[in-house]
Amino acid sequence: ALVAGAAVGMEYYARYAHKYLWHDTLWTMPLKARKEWNRPIWLLHESHHLPREGAFEANDIFAIANGVPAFALCAYGFLTPGVFGGLCFGAGLGITFFGIAYMYVHDGMVHKRFPTGPLGKLPFLRKIAAGHTIHHTEAFDGVPWGLFLSTQELAKCPGGLEELENVLEAAERKMAREEEEEARMAKYGAQGSFSVWPREGVHIPSEVSAPHCVLPEE
Repeated sequence: ALVAGAAVGMEYYARYAHKYLWHDTLWTMPLKARKEWNRPIWLLHESHHLPREGAFEANDIFAIANGVPAFALCAYGFLTPGVFGGLCFGAGLGITFFGIAYMYVHDGMVHKRFPTGPLGKLPFLRKIAAGHTIHHTEAFDGVPWGLFLSTQELAKCPGGLEELENVLEAAERKMAREEEEEARMAKYGAQGSFSVWPREGVHIPSEVSAPHCVLPEE
């Protein structure tokens, strides 16, 4: 129960941080009104909404930042006997499971940074991935902010679920075309180029240049 609770809690934390720390206040707040601590946060996350050059982006630092407390909780809980140690280990394990699932859907299925295999064809996972694609289009002012509960967020937006179905149908058609192409290549013995992780992937920039994203020279 603790592991599941920690994983669910991370979804709500990710939604809150994504909206209020990385996007909402930073995009709407005039540059001069921003506090010094949140300027670097936005400049890091901005890299995820602009065209990427290479396999990595500055936004990847958040994955490392979230992994540190998970590792610390697991390590401390494993080495500490008793109920408190067990609680720490369970919480760290829940955060770890969430991080793995998030990375698989977000970086693998949505941005194609590594192959996802047959698991990436599961309908409910593809629906989650489609929801995050809508976040990058900013069709609903950034909604959904979370990942796994994106359907619930879109349901509160007029036309949100309809847009989700349209994006999902387009993704299904694209997957069908890719499977046909792979079958055609296999039939004639053709081989595609093999690329190991990390791959550059398919980036979905929200816009070419984000508002208030470049600090003025002083």
